[in-house]
Parts: sequence; C-alpha cells; structure tokens
Amino acid sequence: MLESIIWILLLGFFGGQIAQRLRIPALVGMVLVGIVLGPQVGNVIAPETLAIAADLRTMAVMVILMKAGLGLDRDKLAQQGSVALRLGFLPAACEAIAIMLISVQLFQFDWATGLLLGCVLGAESPAVIVPGMLRLKSLGWGVKKGIPDAILTGSALSDVLLLLVFSLLLAFLTQTTETGVTLIGGLGLSPLQLLPLQIVTQISLGVVIGWVTARLLVSLLARQNWTDNAVQDGLIAAGLALLLVIGAEYLPIFSGYLAVMGTGFFLIELDAPLARRLRGSFDSLWAIAQIILFVLLGASIQLGVLGDTFWVGLLVLGVGTLGGRSLGWYLSTLGSNWTGRERLFLLPGNSAKATVQAAIGAIPLSQGVAGGEIILALSALSILVTAPLGAWAIPTFAPKLLERGDIDPTKVSVSRRTVLLAAVDTSPLAQQILIKTAELARRSDAEVIVLHVIRTDNPAALQQLRQQTRRNLADIRYQFIAAPGPVPATIIDIANTHQVSEIIMGKRDHYLPNNLLIGSVSQAILEKSPLPVVIIEA
Repeated sequence: MLESIIWILLLGFFGGQIAQRLRIPALVGMVLVGIVLGPQVGNVIAPETLAIAADLRTMAVMVILMKAGLGLDRDKLAQQGSVALRLGFLPAACEAIAIMLISVQLFQFDWATGLLLGCVLGAESPAVIVPGMLRLKSLGWGVKKGIPDAILTGSALSDVLLLLVFSLLLAFLTQTTETGVTLIGGLGLSPLQLLPLQIVTQISLGVVIGWVTARLLVSLLARQNWTDNAVQDGLIAAGLALLLVIGAEYLPIFSGYLAVMGTGFFLIELDAPLARRLRGSFDSLWAIAQIILFVLLGASIQLGVLGDTFWVGLLVLGVGTLGGRSLGWYLSTLGSNWTGRERLFLLPGNSAKATVQAAIGAIPLSQGVAGGEIILALSALSILVTAPLGAWAIPTFAPKLLERGDIDPTKVSVSRRTVLLAAVDTSPLAQQILIKTAELARRSDAEVIVLHVIRTDNPAALQQLRQQTRRNLADIRYQFIAAPGPVPATIIDIANTHQVSEIIMGKRDHYLPNNLLIGSVSQAILEKSPLPVVIIEA
C-alpha cells in the first residue's frame, strides 16, 4: 500500500507537470497516470489502496470545497443571488430530464432508470470547476459581475439536488427502503412528495451547520489561540470539515459538502485574517489532494466497458449538455445583467464532470439495477471527455468571453512571484543592505536581484561584493547583476525589467539644513520609482 501511494504521488505529480509543459491541463496527465497504474493497464496500485479510494477522494473533495467557500464573495453573491440560485437547479434538472428522454429511446430504459442516469451525468465536478473559478477570480476575469461566485454556488447546490434525487430513484428501483412516511393523523407522503422537504432541509441545515462550524473555528483558532501556526490552523479546520462530510453520511439530514463550503464562506465574514491564513493552508493541501483525486479517478475508469457505448454515449452527453443544460443556462440568466458572451461562457465553465461520477457511477450496477453497466460506462466516458475539456476550456475561453475587473485579494490567494532588488555599491553600507534584504526575503520567500551599477573599473572591489552577496544570501535564490550607466535610471530600468516588488538601497548621512537629500541617488529613486523603496541608513 505504501508503494502504491509513492507511485501515485510521484508519477501523478510528474504526469501533471509534463501535461502542463505540453500546454495541456495538469489533471489530464494525472488521469492518464491513473489509467496506466490502475487495474486496467499496469495493475500497480495495490487492492488495499483501491479499496480506500472512495475515502481518499472524499478527503480531496473536502479540501476543494473548503477552498471554494474561502473564495466566495458575499457582495458578488448578493448581486447575482437569483442567478446563482437558478444555476443551482435549472441546468442540472434540464440536463437530467434531457438525458432521461434520450436514454429511454436509445437504451429502452424506463423513466426511473433514465432519470437515474441523468442524475449521474448531470452532476458537476467541484474538482474541476472550483480551482478553475478560483483561478479566474485571482486573475480578475468575470469578477465585476460575480460570475465565478455564481457558478461556484450554483455548482454546489445542483450537486445537492441531483444526489438527493439519485438516492430516491435508487431506493425506488431496488426497493430496499420504505416507500414513504406516515405523518400524525394518518397522512402518508411518498418519497417524491418528500423530496422538496428533503432538499430544503439539507440545504438549510447545511448552511446553519457551516455557520456553527465557522464560529467554532474562530473561537478555537483566533480567540482562544489553541494553535501556534498556520499549519496547525489548517489541520484543525481540515479535521472539522472532514467530520462534516462523514457526519452527513451517517446523519443524512444536511448536506455535508454544502456545510463545508458554508464554513469557508462564513469564516471570511467572521474573521478575515483567519480566513486568509486558512486559504494558504488549503492551497498547500490541494497541491497534494489533487494528485490523489485525479490519479484515483483514472484508476477507477473501466476501459473495457466503454467500447460498445462510446459513440452513443457521446450522443447522450451532447444532448444533455447542448440541449438540456443549455436551456437551463438560458433560463437561469434570463433577466440578468449577463451579456450574451458571458452566458456563452457557461458552456466551458459549467460542464465538467468527474468527482461525483467517479463516486456514484458504479452504485447502480452494484445494486443490481437493470442497465447499471451502461450507467457505469457513460459515467467513465463523461469523466474522460468533459473533465479534460473543462479544465482546458475554462482558462482558454474566459479571456475571450468575460470582462476583466479588479482582483480582491481578501477573497482569493493571489499567487505571485516576489522579487526584491538590492542596489549596492562597494562601500561598507553594502553589508547592511544585504543583511536587511536577506531578512525580508526569508520572511516572504522572495527571490533577490543584487544590482551594482558600475561607475569605476575596480575588479577587486566587485569580486569582494560578489563574495559578500554569496555569504549573506547563501540560502536565498538570487541573481547578481553588474551594469554600467547612470545610477538612478539603471536601478529603475532593472527593477521594471525583472518585475521587482521592492527596491532596497542605502543612503549616507549628508543632510542639508532642511533635512533633504537634493541630488543624492536615494532622493532620485524616491522621486522617480513607481515601486516601494526601503532605505537603509549608514
């Protein structure tokens, strides 16, 4: 089992990196690695690992849903609230109904089995959509109208709806549970009549439990200070979030996935600094969780059952997405301020399937439902086709269809390479500048450019400066540049060329009576630089 985990992590990581270098979404490489390692091809993954694959996928989905919640914007949701609510029900319902209608014709399913297939294929994948939408938010695409927030919320709500209907239909087809309930007074309700109540209950309790969990996290981590660092904060938050998901399986009166997402959302409102720390922790967790999730997705795909249903399966997916789901998108955005191009973005941005299909696609077959092998085959096909397409299409079409707005760094993690520029000469002040630069670089995990503007030819002094740099920045990635030219202009040009975040430089105590440094290099940089400047005094 340990060897299997090593294969999954190492080959999954490098498979994703190779895919990215070929300008293909990383998850494609990870899924392909899973297929190669899985029982259908290489049979490298131990049966014990495959036996807990569902639990590992649940952990990974928990991480991505917490990331989604920590990235939601209340103001944008209020702006697009009705659209987000409609996106949570109409596209999924229309797609499920369209798939039911065509499957009755193509596979001779009864309506219940056809709708069961529609629920499986209609569910959206948080593993593809959530990181895609959060990346769009970090780049500013669609944020002005809150389009990524509406898609994130709608995706979570639609999965709640489809999973509830799926469980109801499965019980009806297998007749393993009671057919209804009897209320006080002898009034009986069928499972279909109970469905609206179940939906409202699961969503409402999911939101309430998410709020309670967020309050508990704020109390433990921010007020009572039970933890010492961000790693421990992330550990406690992940443990409670996973408890919500597992608890919902044993007590299915609330949506565990929605509770996790709600926890992240309410954390932003209750304690924004804590939410920012947890955002960084869950970003790190996702770097590992996504490898496990997508490699195991690939390993679970049954290649042998795809052959007979491949082309007809593509037809079913096309009818469901281009027919049913498109109608749902149109109805969801009707009367909104979305433009035609923004509505069109829903096709690449809200169609990917992977996580839910991998989790429930095999259940009908295992429960003895007639046509279960077809449902399993189409579940695998939907993963193979829509997950890579969605991961590729979201970043590809967003710049073409959405408007770019200002990024809100309080709602998303903005991944940015930090570069500091240390401007030094051959005076004793260079040592102080290098020490301060090293201190700042270690705090922010930054890279450093050490710049010496050559004014006189002194090879010995230049070599000594290189040695000082090597000694003070031994544990920091740096680049030493020696360039001729006017000092202020050269410093600013190099800073702009290398997209520097800050300039660190020194000044000597040559003050005029009014305490100004007229004509000095420091004063010139302070007046002309568009970047922050840190001044080290001799």
